[in-house]
Amino acid sequence: MFRSLLVIIFCIFAGSVSAQECPAGMICTDSTTRSSVDSNSRTTVISPPSTAIAPSINSSTTDSCTVGVSGAVQTQILGLSAGKTVRDINCERLKNAKTLYDMGMKVAAVSTMCQDPGVFDAMMNAGTPCPYDGMIGQDAKNAWKLEKAEKPKGKGLQDTWKNLDEDDKGTAKATIGIGGLLFLLLLL
Repeated sequence: MFRSLLVIIFCIFAGSVSAQECPAGMICTDSTTRSSVDSNSRTTVISPPSTAIAPSINSSTTDSCTVGVSGAVQTQILGLSAGKTVRDINCERLKNAKTLYDMGMKVAAVSTMCQDPGVFDAMMNAGTPCPYDGMIGQDAKNAWKLEKAEKPKGKGLQDTWKNLDEDDKGTAKATIGIGGLLFLLLLL
């Protein structure tokens, strides 16, 4: 009996799997596809890859007030790289003021910091004017009001072209020249 029940269940499943009929109004198809693809490819490099490498420029110690600046550009025709160290004037001012302060010369340290127009304005606005020719306090404030020509010029830490020294002007001109040359190379 168990055997006949097993045969009946097998026939029901076998019939439902193998005899799937297409519903009315539908188009049913069976298909088998076999494919094989063979391909060969070859790559030829005609020119070497671009290799302009920006030089590594660093200062010799961490107590130096210089910053390394470098850059590079490469086209299929020409590659350029350049680098330079740039003095950080504000860093030098801070180090000099700290050294003067550590030596006990507090007025000289404040006077050194007052060479920066931003610090000068901040000191005047705070009611503690920068030293003037050895005078401090209200005497210095009165002297600064009389001698406006000696007040530091500029906009804080941002120097104008007139206030740049010759080395900084040379750096700016070289940067503009290299930038123009790089722009022309990009147009090729």
